[in-house]
Amino acid sequence: MAKFIIRRLVLGAFIVFFGALVAYAVIRCLPTSFIERMARQLSALPGAKSYNELLEQLNRMYGLDGSILKGFFNWVGYAIRGDFGYSWKFNQPVVQKFNSVIWYSVIINAFTFVLQAVICIPLGILAARKQYSATDYTVTVVALMGISLPTFFLATLLKYFFSIKLGWFDLYGIVGRMHEQMTTWQQVVDIGHHMVLPVVTLMILSIGGLMRYTRTNMLEVLNADYIRTARAKGLPERVVINKHAFRNTMIPLISYASYLLPNMFGGAMITETLFQIPGIGYISYQAITQGDIPFTMFYIVFIEVLTQVSLIIADISYAVADPRVRAN
Repeated sequence: MAKFIIRRLVLGAFIVFFGALVAYAVIRCLPTSFIERMARQLSALPGAKSYNELLEQLNRMYGLDGSILKGFFNWVGYAIRGDFGYSWKFNQPVVQKFNSVIWYSVIINAFTFVLQAVICIPLGILAARKQYSATDYTVTVVALMGISLPTFFLATLLKYFFSIKLGWFDLYGIVGRMHEQMTTWQQVVDIGHHMVLPVVTLMILSIGGLMRYTRTNMLEVLNADYIRTARAKGLPERVVINKHAFRNTMIPLISYASYLLPNMFGGAMITETLFQIPGIGYISYQAITQGDIPFTMFYIVFIEVLTQVSLIIADISYAVADPRVRAN
């Protein structure tokens, strides 16, 4: 297992490296540029240099006057030492800005992940046990709705009903207007209150896939010969489902769940932007749209590393869920 993990880490490092190279090349080719915007603003000041002179000076200052490969390897040289540069958009070190916003995303996605697992897996198993019943059809309809609804449409509906009509939640933001005057506990409750709609939005959008996946795999397992044998021996249905059937459903569920975490952090960009939650998704959206190369590169590498770590954890979980699985 140790050799397998080392091989996966090396492979993951190569994937992250080449993924970062592609991302850097694409960002350098984007039509938007923070450097061009800065040069345009500075050239408009009284007595300033011309736009072209300022642009050349700023490109040389930020190392953008050379080729893409030269710029990328220059970025890698600093990145492997933990220095991801200075954010052009937010005027502070990238890592410092990341540390100040990541916890909002972690909290939102952690609650979403737990609620998703608690809701989807039992309902998927229930739908499989009662195939073609009213329960099965209801679960299927709910799952398909969750898969089909666009993020912006669902978020707009939730804000319209619960914020505008009922007035239960604020439309935007992570804190209320009186947040600074509250006690510590009241501030925690205030932040949690503002996270309800974003969490509900992410949960509704994500439950469909896992629910359907659980149902499909459980149906396949329930029709297996060893399940019929267990029932023929007179084992209680609870034991048949929980001990025999569900354990053999874990492998495909682990495969599916390995992509949930990076997908939630990537997909949270839309949700956080719609609700203006200052998490890593919303902040990265601002950085990307304004051509902030240092912060954008850090965000992309963060998602790539998160994906590789999730896959490695999934590979290890296979052996835990099924002792027959061995890494060669």
